Amino acid sequence: MFQVLKFLLRLLGYGLLACAVIAVVADGSKTVARSEWVMVPLGQLWFEFSPATLNLAQAAIQRNVSPVLWDPVIQTLLAWPAWAVFAPLGLVLLWLGARRAKTTPAFV
Repeated sequence: MFQVLKFLLRLLGYGLLACAVIAVVADGSKTVARSEWVMVPLGQLWFEFSPATLNLAQAAIQRNVSPVLWDPVIQTLLAWPAWAVFAPLGLVLLWLGARRAKTTPAFV
């Protein structure tokens, strides 16, 4: 059971790291093309891909979880660049899903 959960954590972690790399490459290419520093916030990307789900997520979190969670916490994350959100989250998931080496006691 735990092996499957760890596998899913690793899979999701690698997926988030791939999204972070794609976001860095996209921001880098826009920076080179415009000759100015460009970082696209996560909220803007989410709105461009699916504005309905962004509004649904906001309504669901504010009504069912806590309005305080949406306003300072999630809005701050949505203002960050996408790679700055995806990369640390992916690394944490990879760490949580990592295979642990079996250790043997020193006095066997």
